[in-house]
Amino acid sequence: MLPDPTAAPSLPTAREVAPDATPVGDAPGLEQAKALGLTASEYDLVVQKLGREPVQVELAMFSLMWSEHCSYKHSKKLLGTLPTEGPAVVLGPGENAGAVDVGDGWTLAFKVESHNHPSAVEPFQGAATGVGGILRDIFALGARPIAVLDALRFGEVEDTNEDGTPTAGAARSRFLLDGAVRGIGHYGNSIGVPNIGGDVYFEGPYETNCLVNAMALGLAREERVIRSAATGVGNVVVLFGAATGADGIGGASVLASAELGEDDADKRPTVQVGDPFEESKLVECSLELLDRDLLVSLQDLGAAGLTSAASEMASKGEVGLDLDVALVPRRMAGLEPFEVMVSESQERMLCVVTPDKVDEVIAVTDKWDVHGTAIGVVTDSGRFRVWDGEQLVGDMPVPALVDDCPLYDIHPEKPAEGIYPAPPRRIADGTPATEALLALLGSANLSDRRPLFEQYDSIVQSRTVRRPGQTDAAVLQIPGPAGSIGATGVAGSPATGDDATSSATAASRAGLRDGGTRVDGPIGGVGVAIDGSGRRVAADPYTGTVWNVLECAANLACVGAEPLGLTNNLNFGNPEKPHIAWQLTEAVRGLGDACRATGAPVVGGNVSLYNEGTTGPIYPTPVVGMVGKVPDVTTAASLGFGADGDVVALVGRFAPQLELSELAKLEGRALPDGLPAWDLAATAEGIAAVREAVREGVLSSCHDVAEGGLATAVAESALAGGIGATLELQPFAPGDEDGRVSLFGEAPGGFVVSGPRDVVERLGARLPLTVLGTVGGSRVTVTCGTQRVDAALEDLSAAHGALAALFA
Repeated sequence: MLPDPTAAPSLPTAREVAPDATPVGDAPGLEQAKALGLTASEYDLVVQKLGREPVQVELAMFSLMWSEHCSYKHSKKLLGTLPTEGPAVVLGPGENAGAVDVGDGWTLAFKVESHNHPSAVEPFQGAATGVGGILRDIFALGARPIAVLDALRFGEVEDTNEDGTPTAGAARSRFLLDGAVRGIGHYGNSIGVPNIGGDVYFEGPYETNCLVNAMALGLAREERVIRSAATGVGNVVVLFGAATGADGIGGASVLASAELGEDDADKRPTVQVGDPFEESKLVECSLELLDRDLLVSLQDLGAAGLTSAASEMASKGEVGLDLDVALVPRRMAGLEPFEVMVSESQERMLCVVTPDKVDEVIAVTDKWDVHGTAIGVVTDSGRFRVWDGEQLVGDMPVPALVDDCPLYDIHPEKPAEGIYPAPPRRIADGTPATEALLALLGSANLSDRRPLFEQYDSIVQSRTVRRPGQTDAAVLQIPGPAGSIGATGVAGSPATGDDATSSATAASRAGLRDGGTRVDGPIGGVGVAIDGSGRRVAADPYTGTVWNVLECAANLACVGAEPLGLTNNLNFGNPEKPHIAWQLTEAVRGLGDACRATGAPVVGGNVSLYNEGTTGPIYPTPVVGMVGKVPDVTTAASLGFGADGDVVALVGRFAPQLELSELAKLEGRALPDGLPAWDLAATAEGIAAVREAVREGVLSSCHDVAEGGLATAVAESALAGGIGATLELQPFAPGDEDGRVSLFGEAPGGFVVSGPRDVVERLGARLPLTVLGTVGGSRVTVTCGTQRVDAALEDLSAAHGALAALFA
C-alpha cells in the first residue's frame, strides 16, 4: 500500500522484536541465490551468519552487498597496499568521495566511477546516470559540483582497413560512442556542471564492452564537509528526492558483477533512467540542509539503492537501523518489499536527522520539490531490520551484511603468450614521415576531439580558466578566502558564451577575483587531468600503469599544478582467471609505486571487474584522475605555440620506444611482451622541474610528448597556436639510426616547450634540453636523421579533423 500523503506525519521509532522472531516470507533457497550471483559457499555463509536460511528480502540484500560491485571481494586486499595519506588529504578512501585541501579554507572533493556495463547495454541512459551518480557522490560530502570529466573506451570506429576490408564492429562502436556522448552532455549540460576534459580511445578489445568512466569535482568550505556515518540512537532516517520505481533492480549484481554475453539487450531493465532536472533540485536542497546545519549525516543512493546506502551508514556509525518500506514514496504500485530495498532509481538521498529537526528538514525538501519522508530510525541493536508496515520482512546483523563478505585471494599467473589480437593494419611499414604524421593525426585515437567535447558545456559556472583543447590539463579558478559558491558559480556576474574562458583569464591577469573584486597577488586554482591507456597496460601491467600516472602528472605540470591526490577506476576482466589476476595485481603495484613517486596519494575510486564480452576481455584499463594546486592560474601555459620567432625545445628525461606506439598500431603490430625498465624517480623529478618552470609564467607553451611521439606533439602545438615551426634534431632514441623512433616513439617524461631563447635555454640547467628550432610560418617542418616531416598547417588541420568527418 502506498503511504497516505494527507495523513499526519509521525516519526518512526524502534520496535520491540522477540529474540526468536523470524521475518515473514519464504526462503527462496540456494538455486535462487545462485541466480542472484551468490556462490554455494557464500550462501552457506549467509545461513551461518543468520542462523537460518534468508527470506526473500534478506537474500536480495545479501546478493547485492556481497556482489563484486559492492564488496570488492577480489580486489580489496590489493587496494589496501595503495598509499592513502598525504599532507593535503582531508578525506581518504571509505567516504562517498575523497577530498583534499586546496587552500584558503576550501576543500576539493573528487572521485571517478564507472558505468561500463549499463552503457554497453543502453549507452545514452547508462552514461547519463553515470554522471548523475558521480555528482551525488560529490554533493553527499557537502561540496558543490564544479566540474565533470570522462574517460571513454570503445571499439574501432573506422569502417575499413588498409586493404579495404570492413572493420568488424565499427557501426556498433559508433552507436555506443554517440549514445554515451549524448548522455553525458544531456545530464551535465542540463544540471549546469561544466565538462572540462577527458580522453577517448578506440581499440578492438572494447568492441563488445565499452568503458564509460565519469569523474566529478566539487568545492566545499572545510568546516562544512559532512560524513556518511549514521550516529545517535533515536535519530531519524529521512529519504528525499525522486520516488522509487522498478528501474535498476539488480544492476549491481546482474550487470556489474558478471561478464556480458549475447543477451545484453535482455538486461536493459537493469539500466537506470536519470532526470538531471530532478538532480539539480537535489543538489540545492542538500546544500541548503547542510548550510542550515540540519543533518547528522548524508548519503547518496547509488548501486544497490536503499540496501547499500542504509547499511553502509549503519556500519560506519556502528549502529543498527529499522527501516519501513511501506513509508517509501513510490512512483508505481505493486512493488514488493525486496524491490523497494534494491531499486536503483536515480536522484535519491538518505540522511540522518535528530528528531527535533525533522519538520524543518521536511520543509526544506518541500521547498525544493524533492519531498522528504521519514522512513526509519537509528537503533542500538547492531541489526538492519526491514519492516513492511507491521510485518518484519528482514532482520540481519549489520556487520554480516556490510563487513563480513568473504574476501578472495586471486591467483595471478602471467600468460605464456599474448591474449590480444594484433590491431587492424591502417598504413604500410616504412610509410614516409610526412604521410605517417598525417595518418596519426587523422587516426581515431589522435584526431581532434572537438566534435565530442563541443557537445558539452565547458564554461558554465564561469570558473573554467583553461578548457578542452587549450592545455594538457583543465584549469579551474577557486574562490578566495571570502568567496562563495553559489548556484551559478563563484559569486559575481558570470561570463557567458564563447568569451567566458577568455574573460576568466583576463580577469585573472588583471588581478580580479570572484567576479570583480580586485585582489593583490596570484589567483589560485586547481588543475585536473584524467588518463588511462589500456594498450600500455596490456603490454606490461606494471610499467604501463606507471606510465598512466606519469602522463597525468605531466599534464598537470604543463599548467603548473602540483599533485595533491589521485582517484582511480580499475577496469579489468574476470579476476578469477589467472592472467586477469596477474594484470590486476601488477597494475595495482605500479599504481602504488607511481603515486608515491609523484606525491599523489589515492583518496578513493572504483573497481570495475568482469569487463568481458563475447570476444574476450577488455584491455586492462586503470584510469587515473589527478588533481593539483595551481598557485596562479595566469601562469598556466597553453599547448599552442605563441609568438613568431620563439625557440622550440625538447626538455625532460625522454627515451621513446616504437613498439607500443600509435604508429605501431597503425602498422598493425601486435603488442610487445613487456616494456623497458623505467627510472620512475628520475622521470618524476623531471616532471616536477617542468612544473616549476611553468609556474614562472614565462613560457609561451608547454605540451607533453604522448601518443604519436614528438612529431605529433609538435604538430598539435602548431595547430593549437595557429602557427608553424621549422625544427631539426639528431636521432636520440637508443638504437635509432634513421630518426623514426625519435620522431614517433612514445614514453613519459618528454615535453615540447616554446618561448624566448633565454627563457627556454635556462631550462637546460634543470633538465636535459635540446633546442629544436623556431616558431614561424605556415608549415611544420621537422628533420631528424633521414626522416623529414614537411606539411602545411591546413593539411595537418584537415587530417586532424577526421573524427568530425567520420560522424558527419
